[in-house]
Formats: sequence, C-alpha cells, structure tokens
Amino acid sequence: MSFDPYEFDRGYASSQGDTIGQYTAKTFLWMLLGLLVTFSVAFFGYVTDITWILYRDIPALNVILLIATLAISVTMVHRIEKMAVGTAIALFVVFSALFGITLSVYMYVFQMTSFILIFLLTAVYFGALAAYGYVTKRDLSSLRTILISGLLFLIIFGVLSLFIPGLQMFDRVICLFGVALFLGYTAYDTQRIKAFYNYYSASPEMLAKASIFSALQLYLDFINLFLYLLRFLGSKRN
Repeated sequence: MSFDPYEFDRGYASSQGDTIGQYTAKTFLWMLLGLLVTFSVAFFGYVTDITWILYRDIPALNVILLIATLAISVTMVHRIEKMAVGTAIALFVVFSALFGITLSVYMYVFQMTSFILIFLLTAVYFGALAAYGYVTKRDLSSLRTILISGLLFLIIFGVLSLFIPGLQMFDRVICLFGVALFLGYTAYDTQRIKAFYNYYSASPEMLAKASIFSALQLYLDFINLFLYLLRFLGSKRN
C-alpha cells in the first residue's frame, strides 16, 4: 500500500460495520485459510508424489514458482487499492496454493512428526507475538527500519550462499536470526491491523481489501518463522 498506516493510528473508528475486534478476527481467519490451503497442497503433493513428478518433469519449476509468487505479492502491494475484493481474495488463495508446492519439498526432507511438532511450536510463538503486537501500547513503527534491514540481510545472504558454499556453515546462526526477525515482524504486522482499520474504516470495500493484505503479511510471517524453526530444530529423514 502506498501509505504508512502508522501516521493514522489515532484515526476514527468505524461508525458502522465490524468493530476492531471483529475486523482483526476476520484478518486472522483469512491468514488461517491461506495456511490451510498451503499445507493441504503440500501434503497432497507429498502423499501422491505429484510434487516429485513436477520437479522431475519441470527443471525450472523453482524459478517459475518464485517469479509467480513474487508477481502476486508485488501486485497485491501496489494494486490492492484498485483491484476488486474478489480479485484480492483469488490472488491470496493462488499465492497460498503455489507456496504449498514449495513447502511440499520440505516434507521429503524432514520427518513428518518433526514437521507437525514444529508447526505447533510455530503456532505458539506466533500467537504470543501476535498477542503482544495487538495489546501493547508501544508504537512498533520504530522497528520498521530494523526489520527491513534484517530482511534484506537474509535475502543477500541467501543469494551469496548459492555461490559461496562455505557460507552454509553459518546456517544455524542464520536460522536463529530469521526466527528473531519474523517474530518481530509478527508483532509489527499485527499492530498494523489497527492502523489499517482506522485509516479505511469509512470504506467497507477498502477495509475488506486491507484485511486480506494484512492476512498476507501475517501468513508470510508464519510461514517464514515455521521454515526457519524447521531448519534449526527439524529432524531430517535418513
């Protein structure tokens, strides 16, 4: 979105429609829907071996999925205000399904019991930081620069590790850094739900789209937190 919602976090509440509590609940329900789609696609692809077949027959599948998910996320960030609510929902669901194909690969690498336990651990950590972000009176907008810098560091390190194999020895440290970063993002993005609500409360349609946008951010926080915890704590198959 093209504005900083923290500039409006003392805005007016909606005089009609959902309360802030109901709006927040709907946002988290959208996030849960995205996670359900992702893990359902991942599990289906794993048990049917469709994921293995796709990666075998389409060598460039990783690149295709990366480009597709980036295109969807960029579109939602820059076009959310102009697209219809139905389009925003469809893009979110498609994004979740595409990421499910990527996540399915991890099921071939890690034991299923480990997969499930770390999912539950992620839910606990995510829930705790989301609750903090929602109830705290502290303005978390001050974390924005730190969080963006941390994300850029992870991206740059990930690219460099593809060309410098020796960097992989720092994987556990990077995983801990990633866990801390996305815990911070969880609190930050949860607090932004209120700012979006106040800013768009006069427009039910924009409020609905802002809810889906926030759900996408929280979805990405959860998925990234899960993957870093899985890499750090997960038991690999023999």
